[in-house]
Amino acid sequence: MLLSNIFKEYNCFEDAVINNEKNFDYLGLTASDVNGLLCVFLDDEKYIDDIKTNVRMIITNKNIAKLLEGTNYGICIVDNPREVFFHIHNYLSDRRDKSEEKKKTIIGNDCDISNLASISKNNVKIGNNVVIEEFVVVRENTTIGDNSIIRAGSIIGGQGYEFKKTEKGILSVAHAGGVIIGNNVEIQYNTCIDRGVYDWDNTIIGDNCKIDNLVHIAHGVKISKNSMIVANVGIGGRTTIGQNTWIGFATTITNGVSVGDNARANIGSVVTKSIPDGGSYTGNFAIEHSIFMKNLKKSLSNNKE
Repeated sequence: MLLSNIFKEYNCFEDAVINNEKNFDYLGLTASDVNGLLCVFLDDEKYIDDIKTNVRMIITNKNIAKLLEGTNYGICIVDNPREVFFHIHNYLSDRRDKSEEKKKTIIGNDCDISNLASISKNNVKIGNNVVIEEFVVVRENTTIGDNSIIRAGSIIGGQGYEFKKTEKGILSVAHAGGVIIGNNVEIQYNTCIDRGVYDWDNTIIGDNCKIDNLVHIAHGVKISKNSMIVANVGIGGRTTIGQNTWIGFATTITNGVSVGDNARANIGSVVTKSIPDGGSYTGNFAIEHSIFMKNLKKSLSNNKE
């Protein structure tokens, strides 16, 4: 793809200045991990070091464009890079949705699907021996593996919460990705799992994961196998969670962090920084559990005095 062609089709952004234009395959963020050539936006110089080697085009402003002089990137200069980027994203998502051929939904053998469930007629794959209870909604671009259970009231593959403030109001960002749920997964009552934002991205729930009631899993989250997510947990977009991990009751995990293998985010934690493999973190903001307990005991001792 070329930005100049997209601008002509979209009939917008006439004031954009394109230098050293390069072809790209996908839109993404500076740190996106995807096979293919990327066009990204950059409106803060602190993210320059995050630019991946597969980035070819950068939508940015005049000040940052000067910092990128002498590089081999294609540069598109606009006043509001973030806004322009997501307008392009929405345009391409809509164009793709209208042009791509729909594939009829496939349902495996020996499934128990309630007549009160709503399953998209297109672009859904459901494996064998799957249970889907009443009032479950499964949107397009969803795959559910064998022997998985989706309890009543859950919504899989919905439009996520991604909005951008602009001078003209608040822009709703299209979600063009999907959801992949592995084998032997159980998702309990009234849980929401959003689809990925980008067409190359999916929200992924690994094999044997168990997810409790009223859990929100945002766009592009990756949860590895054998992990357990307890009720009332909120997991922000693009978070990665390792295998055999425990996320305790009412934990909040901010977007874009990672929780390692065999780790724990204990009850009520507010996780704003990544947790290493085997780590056990507690508190608001969450810190290593033993340090949290040491600080708590010290505080209680001081209060008694």
